[in-house]
This record gives sequence, structure tokens and C-alpha cells, in this order.
Amino acid sequence: MRAGWSTAIFFAILIGLLIVLSAAAGLIAKAVLHKTFTAGSGSTPLRAIFGETALLASAIGAAAIMAVIEKRRVLDYNLTGPHRVSRFFSGLVAGFAALSALIGAMSLGGWMHFGPVALSGGQIFYYAALWGFGFLLVGFTEEGICRCYLQFTLTRGINFWWALGLVAVMCASLLRFKGQDVWGVYGFALLGLLPCLWLYLRKSPNNQFWQATWATSTFFGFMHTGNNGENWIGIFAAALIGFVFCASIWVTGSAWWAIGCHVAWDWAETYFYGTADSGLPAKGHLLTTAPAGSVMWSGGSDGPEGSLLVLPIIVLLLIAVLVQYRRGKSAPLETVTAV
Repeated sequence: MRAGWSTAIFFAILIGLLIVLSAAAGLIAKAVLHKTFTAGSGSTPLRAIFGETALLASAIGAAAIMAVIEKRRVLDYNLTGPHRVSRFFSGLVAGFAALSALIGAMSLGGWMHFGPVALSGGQIFYYAALWGFGFLLVGFTEEGICRCYLQFTLTRGINFWWALGLVAVMCASLLRFKGQDVWGVYGFALLGLLPCLWLYLRKSPNNQFWQATWATSTFFGFMHTGNNGENWIGIFAAALIGFVFCASIWVTGSAWWAIGCHVAWDWAETYFYGTADSGLPAKGHLLTTAPAGSVMWSGGSDGPEGSLLVLPIIVLLLIAVLVQYRRGKSAPLETVTAV
């Protein structure tokens, strides 16, 4: 099956399953949690767990059906490769360290202030575990969709013109929105244009992987435009870190490092440091922090991901994974050709 049809069918199945499972998860959550689920606003670990469980189950279901149709295993979608456990834990360390470096830089610059510790006693471990499980679901869901199924599938059947078409459709669909956050998608789309055109004209043997990277990373930024409180820096940063995660697949041979890094970044941001995550404040965090000064440097309501300082941190994260897992040191990524 051609990559385009595989992608379209995957999303059709994913959306269909998500409609059913989200409704079921909502009913179960309200029945089990009663007023706790519906009271107040903001993100809570239990809300995140119920919502992400439905989304992850839908993604796994869609991938499993496509694996049967394509005569593959689910693990074939960038989940094989060497040293998977160590790659995952290495990603955890990298994600926590990168987010901590960002928070430290903001604090040193006076753009973030620390308050008192918000939790005590058993609550520390209770919320740490709940948020840990919640973000484990987030990591598997978002990386499973973007860096596993989509990256694998598009790599086997995309060229520059198809990638350009996909990116153009995403950009065009945002034209009706007047918020500045959409410029993050436009900016990343333009950033990838010339390098991908150059790879295509040069007929690079790795052309398809990087065309897929351009499309899936732009899509990752596109996904975040639906979050409240996002600014253009945060959207651009989401697309840029999507590129880092794709690059990690290139050098490690799988998405396990990306999954671990994603989980730890979000957990550190939301639970450990208590900042807003993609514009979403959360309940049950350990430390208390507050942005200060210029929104461009503090991130404002977006949180650390909306600060300009996030961009050099992501670049350093890219350099770190490329240096740690040089392509010559790791098993090469298998290139799947369309049939």
C-alpha cells in the first residue's frame, strides 16, 4: 500500500476509534471521579490519564490494524533497534536535564521566580507517580503517532513535492486564525524548505527520511496550535523539538530515546518545577514558579516553552544526541522502500 493511502487510512481509523473511546473514557471518569473530574479548571493528572488513555488506545488500535493490512508488526514502526531500554532511560535523563537547564537560565536572568514547595509528605510521591504515568501515556501517544507510525510510513513513500504539499495544507488551514502563535508553524515550514529542496535536487539517498521529518515536525507544531496560551515561540519550539526527536531516530535506530526525552521534559515542566506546559497550568506540582519580566524571555502564560531561551536549549539537546549516538556507533536505520 502506498504511503499516502496508509496515512489517510490510519487517521480515519484513529479518529473513529478516538470518538468512541473518548466518549467512553469521559463517562467512566465522571462515574468514578464524580465531582472531582468536572470541578474547577486546569490540568490534573487524573484528567490527563483518562484523556491520554483513550488517545493512546486509539493510536495503538489504528497502528495495529494498519500493521495487519501492511503485513508488518507494530514494533516495525520505529520501535525496534538496539538497546531500547537504555535508549529510553538516556532520553529520560536528557529530557529532565534540558528542561532544568532552561529553568536555570530563566531563573538566572530574572525571568522566573521560585516560590515555596507546594507539596509535602505523601503527596509528593502520589503526584509524582500520577504525573509520571500521565506523561508516560503522553510520550507514547504523541511519539507513537508522529515519530513512529507517520515518520516510518512517510519515509517509505514521500518526496519533496508531497512533503511541500502536506506542509502547505497545514499552513493554509491556519490562515483563518489571527493569533500570532500560527507564525511558529509558518516559521518552521520555511526553515525546512530550502534544505529539503536541496536534498531532493541532490538526489540524496536519505532524502525521504528528511522530507518525512519536515512534514511530521511541522505537523507536531501544528498540533500544538490548539493549546490555550501558546505563543509563536512555543509553537516553533514544538516543531523544532519534533525535528530533534526525528534526528534521534536517525542516529539511534528507534524512537525510544525520543519517547523518554518527551516524557521527562513534560514531567519536569509540569510536576517538578510547576510551570505551565504549552500554556496549560497544572494542579499537583512540587515546586512553585512564576514568570517575571518580558514575555519574550519569561514565556508568560505559555510557560518555559514560550521563552526565546528554549530555542538554544533545543539546539544543545540536538547536539547532545548527535554526539552521544553518532551514526557510525549505532545500528543504521533501516530504509523501507515503497512497493
